[in-house]
Amino acid sequence: MNTTKSGATEETKRITAATGLRFLQGALIGLGAVLPGISGGVLCVVFGVYRTIMELISHPIQTFKKHYSTLIPLILGGGFGFVVVAKLLGFLLNRYPDPSVCLFVGLIIGMLPSLFREAGEKGRSKGSFISLGVCFSVVFALLLALNMVQTVITPNFAWYLFCGLCIAMSIIAPGMSFSSLLMPLGLYTPLVTGIGNFDFSVLIPSGVGALLTIVLLAKAVDNLMERHYSVAFHGIIGIVAAATIVIIPFGSFAVSAASCAANIICMAFGIIAALALDRFNRRVECRLSDGKEA
Repeated sequence: MNTTKSGATEETKRITAATGLRFLQGALIGLGAVLPGISGGVLCVVFGVYRTIMELISHPIQTFKKHYSTLIPLILGGGFGFVVVAKLLGFLLNRYPDPSVCLFVGLIIGMLPSLFREAGEKGRSKGSFISLGVCFSVVFALLLALNMVQTVITPNFAWYLFCGLCIAMSIIAPGMSFSSLLMPLGLYTPLVTGIGNFDFSVLIPSGVGALLTIVLLAKAVDNLMERHYSVAFHGIIGIVAAATIVIIPFGSFAVSAASCAANIICMAFGIIAALALDRFNRRVECRLSDGKEA
């Protein structure tokens, strides 16, 4: 009798611990989906749930029934991390725009080594580096041209649909950080502010855009990553690197010594934080691998 109770207690503890871990992983994935420089898709790969997420997108009912114990805490954690971080980022970007951007640039720089490592997981070829160079050049030229002509983008329903597309791509395409494209266009701050404040004029179109992207492009992106992993991933790195250079607030470094120091400190902190998160991710990956082998 006591043995049965003890076994039941241990099983309950195991289930509780597993649920808590999945919620934490979901929160980190949600954080990665909205935080500049961090890719929710990469975290899905690291935590071993990327394939489950892609299966859920392709066959939602069947996959949910099969993996509900994993998906429920993962989804709840993801929503929690996404909304809480969005509210914080909206405040920082409105109150301290230049130091915040420098912090985000540091996060992106700090994540580049891990992205490059992930990109070479299945080997590299000449095509991989050509893809990186072409994507970098095209995106850099496009964003630079937009800045030179001083194009002002006013957020509206159509642009928030585009924001939704970028959010979805950051999950289904490992390595893609949606903020990398939205920040140079001036759409990132109004998006995260709207999400954090539960503004339905932002939530509805971005949600529709994300849903349409998942329905229409998820399988195509999955096939592309499966067949041309290295070329596609190196292209993503090129996009991220080009967009990062464009958003650096070079002018604010010359405003004053205090402003310059604040920007440098924020950038350094971002790099350190990203490297620490990458180290944590690698430890989790090793533990998950050890658990599977056991």
